[in-house]
Amino acid sequence: MAFRAKSMLAGGGVGIINGLLGGGGGMVAVPALCGAGLPVASAHATAIAVVLPASLASAFVYLLYGLLPLAVFVPVCVGTVLGGFFGANVLDRVPQKALGIAFAALMLAAGLKMVIS
Repeated sequence: MAFRAKSMLAGGGVGIINGLLGGGGGMVAVPALCGAGLPVASAHATAIAVVLPASLASAFVYLLYGLLPLAVFVPVCVGTVLGGFFGANVLDRVPQKALGIAFAALMLAAGLKMVIS
């Protein structure tokens, strides 16, 4: 029971971050899942699965507040779906260490971009 409560609290934190940062919940979920003992590829796959409902909820709220420009959303959504399909299909062929390094580099680059911009 304690594990379920901790998992729900962690999920709530990921959801809040996802809603505030527009998808940044995965950057918190992946390290948390790796810390819980999941292999890197499984952590990425699980993070995508758990961030999806949070992203849908956030997108609904953004749409209600008029913050979701549909002219941008539709083409980006198509590209994201195609890219996600491709990435998920090659995930098991990427070495775990390379995946971890690529994820860390992406997080670092994103953080630097936000500080510099």
